Amino acid sequence: MNEQPPLGPFRLEKLQELKTIGDLPSPKGAALAVMRLARKEDVSIAELSRVVQTDPALVGRLIKAANSTQTGAHRPIAAVQDALLLLGIPTVRYLALSFSLISGYSTGACAAFDYRRYWSHVLACAVAAQALAAQTRVAPAEELFSVGLLSRIGELALATVFPADYARVLERWRADKSASLRALEDEAFAMNHVELTAAMMLDWGLPRLFVDPIYVHEAPENAPFSSESRQYRLTWLLALARLIADICLAGDAERRGLMAGLFRLGSKLSLESEPLIALCDHVVHDWREWARELKIDAQDVPPFEELSKPPAAPELSQSGMPDATHIAGGLRVLVADDDKSIRNLLKAMLSQSGYDVHEAADGQQAFERALELKPHILITDWMMPGLDGVELTRQLRQTKLGRGIYILILTALEAEDKLVEAFEAGVDDFMSKPLNMRVLGARLRAGQRVVMLQQEIERDREEIRRFAAELAVTNRRLQEAALTDVLTGFPNRRYAIERFQQEWQAANRSHRPLSCLIIDVDHFKSINDTHGHDVGDLVLKGIAQAIKNGVRAQDVVCRTGGDEFLVICPDTELAAALVCGERVRRAAATMKLSTGTLMLKISVSIGVAMREPGMADIDALIKRADEGLYLAKQKGRNAVGCNQHPRS
Repeated sequence: MNEQPPLGPFRLEKLQELKTIGDLPSPKGAALAVMRLARKEDVSIAELSRVVQTDPALVGRLIKAANSTQTGAHRPIAAVQDALLLLGIPTVRYLALSFSLISGYSTGACAAFDYRRYWSHVLACAVAAQALAAQTRVAPAEELFSVGLLSRIGELALATVFPADYARVLERWRADKSASLRALEDEAFAMNHVELTAAMMLDWGLPRLFVDPIYVHEAPENAPFSSESRQYRLTWLLALARLIADICLAGDAERRGLMAGLFRLGSKLSLESEPLIALCDHVVHDWREWARELKIDAQDVPPFEELSKPPAAPELSQSGMPDATHIAGGLRVLVADDDKSIRNLLKAMLSQSGYDVHEAADGQQAFERALELKPHILITDWMMPGLDGVELTRQLRQTKLGRGIYILILTALEAEDKLVEAFEAGVDDFMSKPLNMRVLGARLRAGQRVVMLQQEIERDREEIRRFAAELAVTNRRLQEAALTDVLTGFPNRRYAIERFQQEWQAANRSHRPLSCLIIDVDHFKSINDTHGHDVGDLVLKGIAQAIKNGVRAQDVVCRTGGDEFLVICPDTELAAALVCGERVRRAAATMKLSTGTLMLKISVSIGVAMREPGMADIDALIKRADEGLYLAKQKGRNAVGCNQHPRS
């Protein structure tokens, strides 16, 4: 099966043509400088930080992204270098691009293009994609945030390059919703927004892993990917993120109709309805937070639990019918009968008492409306053309939603075997014709008790879920505390060993290089003995900052002992590790620490080693790095030592 959608030279050539025609959306200012610098293989966090700090707004947004609950930060991030270190260079590049586009293209000349709604929608899509990625672990969550923001960039591009022509396309599409927007775009421009989005993302350097799912996510059922592939899961993830954004921006009357699709798409990612509802509520909260930061519109959205369920049931009066003065939202009732006079009678009496009443003229229509409306109670006639009341009940009970509906069947049949058949099909109660409204009120009161009991059980389950969620958060915090060095904020020795084992196994599988640095503060015992532990702690914090400035985004820094640090360098040859070690040594040597009248000049000795085929485990690699550290000490300290030779 072809796993690559047709994003061939024609589309990229078309993109080059568009670049010559008009001003395609593109990064500007500091964001452009960040993207250019991030393409360099050996760029350091310190270099990138200097460029980012020229744009205070970009600084604030990157720090906010780093503090997002989805990134798994061990502590609040306040410094831009910490944010860059946590996010990683590829993510910083994509985020800088996205934030630049929001700032530069919040308005435009295309009269029919709703710029404010566009940015509100893609922001909601970005937050949803980030949350879904964190939940499913199919890709880095922070990268999916940028992918969501860019997922409809082709529409903005067409509105920017062809403002008048695209306005006419949009007006035609809105006038005839049966028409395909992509078809209208192809007719007008020989290219549509999906193709243009994919071409622009490729041009900006986003990997095909993300671009291909973006290309097909508007029709995910036609995606040409294997169901076991990451592209397949990313396609459905992006389709679900887009639907969540649709629900966020929909009107009150439209939202409930979109909820069934939400659960259907969630099932493609093996997401149960309850965790998905909680995730959507979290998305709405983060969407509104980001909207305030970026000055984008974001409206109020009811809790998704409320959108997925019918309103609460009313209380009933002693006369048998519901008392309208006690109704909070109205008990939702669906009346299914092929006799219009019966439907009118029931609707008039139930509506007068405060019920929210809906009608269906036959069994098939009742089945479809029940799944759409989610009624508390279904009142259905037994004898109807096509799907009769018993078969309607049987089919509803086979669905998750239908199992929660209280079903009352109306019948002129009172034969014992017929009633047994109805109850075995799933009917909760029956009522004989002709109807007695006082008796009907009593039957509805019984139904109300069942519904209220179901709601009480659901509240108890929600309380348990909330308690479990709080417990999970507490456990995560305890785990983070157990793996974090309090003084420097770096992961501790326990984390270092676990992470080193993971990187060792990954290097074994992929046959890629793995290096490490062992860093020791020179004369640290003397500093402690002479000036006290407070000054010693100040030195360790300063050295930690120097190490951050010198290492690369992919390197993992841990504090493994009193004055000893370990840097794990995945996918790194010895020569590159030596360059990194020298950068750290210089950063420490040029740092000056002062406390009161005391001025301290600090240096470090560094041992560097790379994994070799004959090494049995991480202990052998650490031992080789220790040998390099010993050589550095022999040189007189403030040096980088290595007991290996770089490959030619």
